[in-house]
Amino acid sequence: MKTTTALVLLAACSLLARAEIQSPLPLWPDGAPGALGTSSNDVPSLTPHLPEPAVATGSAIVVCPGGGYGMLADHEGRDYALWLNQQGVAAFVLRYRLGSHGYRHPAMLHDAARAVRLVRAKAGDWKVDPKRVGIMGSSAGGHLASTLLTHFDAGKPDADDPIERQSSRPDLGILCYAVISLGQHTHQGSKHNLLGKDPSPDLVRLLSNELQVTKNTPPCFVWHTWEDTAVDVENSLDFAAALRQHQVPFDLHIYQKGAHGIGLQDKPPFANVHPWARDCLFWLKAQGFVNEP
Repeated sequence: MKTTTALVLLAACSLLARAEIQSPLPLWPDGAPGALGTSSNDVPSLTPHLPEPAVATGSAIVVCPGGGYGMLADHEGRDYALWLNQQGVAAFVLRYRLGSHGYRHPAMLHDAARAVRLVRAKAGDWKVDPKRVGIMGSSAGGHLASTLLTHFDAGKPDADDPIERQSSRPDLGILCYAVISLGQHTHQGSKHNLLGKDPSPDLVRLLSNELQVTKNTPPCFVWHTWEDTAVDVENSLDFAAALRQHQVPFDLHIYQKGAHGIGLQDKPPFANVHPWARDCLFWLKAQGFVNEP
């Protein structure tokens, strides 16, 4: 048993070592729409993490780290990307604009939509399938992911910018202890950073994404923990109920143990991840994003 474990760890380390992490790409080379300045806080970007070619499946996931729309948690960005690379999935970590830097909705949604469009536009360069591009987010990053999952568009076929011609609809979503509602069960800090003080009831409803699910919402993997004291588990339960109501395929997992912000509960080479990661891998295989062994 020890020999087998050692071989698995060695293989995982080898895949991580050969994964390619590229430099961040600005989402808009000439400046983001609505930018408040020119500092790094005003330049949303995407960092590609590409898997070893021998294991690459051609699928891609845009990763939205959490942080209450006030910061970006690296363990919910880079670590997720490296774990996805182990599974053969190309990962693209999104650095989106934040409320702590003066931004409000819809800047964050524009950034997420542009990220998905960019991956599709450069699919040939990154050797990914433009029809297998998902989005993943944790906590407030999960709110951003769930916002795009329910507020996407088909792109503008006549746009001068070829990136804007691409659809922003993700092909699937992975929501990790996500802030989904801005109503009774919201996370107040995320809501304030996203919408500011005293947002209108209509805007609160628009971005309470459990209320925005339709039959066209992509399939989702949704997980949370009962022990989460920062973001109520009802966010995930209500979103799953909305998916069920509209006949959208989903996996829902509620684990008893695990604090908010747990991430993978492990560091590279990810030998002892939280059970959600193994369940998610099983689901990604069913979606055709990960190959069967």
